[in-house]
Amino acid sequence: MNVNQLFKQFENTKVLVLGDVMIDAYFYGSVSRISPEAPVPIVNLKSKEQRLGGAANVALNLKSLGAEPIICSIKGNDYNGNVLKELCLKNGLNVDAIINDYNRQTTVKTRVIGNNHQLLRIDEEETYEIDASLENLVYQAVKSLISEINVLIFQDYNKGLLTPSLIKRVIALCKENNVPMVVDPKFANFYEYQGVTLFKPNKKELQQAENIGKNIGVSEVKALAATVRNKLKVDKIMTTLSEDGVLIIGEENTVHLPAHARKIIDVSGAGDSVLSVASLCVACGVSDELIAALSNLAGGIVCEQVGVVPIDRDLLYTEAMELNIASGY
Repeated sequence: MNVNQLFKQFENTKVLVLGDVMIDAYFYGSVSRISPEAPVPIVNLKSKEQRLGGAANVALNLKSLGAEPIICSIKGNDYNGNVLKELCLKNGLNVDAIINDYNRQTTVKTRVIGNNHQLLRIDEEETYEIDASLENLVYQAVKSLISEINVLIFQDYNKGLLTPSLIKRVIALCKENNVPMVVDPKFANFYEYQGVTLFKPNKKELQQAENIGKNIGVSEVKALAATVRNKLKVDKIMTTLSEDGVLIIGEENTVHLPAHARKIIDVSGAGDSVLSVASLCVACGVSDELIAALSNLAGGIVCEQVGVVPIDRDLLYTEAMELNIASGY
């Protein structure tokens, strides 16, 4: 399959993004003095911005790539929950499967930026697990959509939506309906994702899961990823390695591609772009080599942008064509 065919197939792909949604808020200003009240900078506030974060940013990436994302998540029945819903609608995202949790606040992460440097982050969130009744509502929402989708993404930020029970039930449902599953894990539920299609931790998450504190090289990461893959019984494990590129270990082969030489400005959101491209590639049934190559390229492109932004489809397509990225795959 060439790049042109693959990008056309993206447009016919429907993706269910099951995971924690949040608002990424930014306060921008300048700093010219230190407070007389405490040894902290005074930020002269110039502007404010609110963006979609978490699983909602993954949905933005998928939409930018031409696919049709559906978010299945929870939000608080509060002011920020309304803002989150409005941001989704403004960006053309389906909100039908975003369910109100009347017992929690909507997650908001506010970053204070002074002189182009992040000075502070304020988190408004509650991370306890959803109760059984809410879990059933979420599961029924997934079940009602399962026959329509081509791939399901678990976007886990350990904010309470993805309980071990819900994960197990959704995996079983996907297997019954032959829907491939892609996972972006966090520490708490790391080993709950048994038997999924593609499991995508970064190097740090991989080491945390196996309690390895020291810095390790690529060869050691390969061995570690293979161990985790066997424990989880997943089809393939994909690990992002920052400047060392990307690694995919499957049933029969190992693919390691170095990072593209780029001017790295901000790594925020790169993982979401990598995940989105990889998920669409899985849905389209392409080779591990092509999954790695296109995802790796997407991550590099996003790192040249400031802040959390979705991948630019046209730029990804142009660079993939110029690099002849599908050649031999």
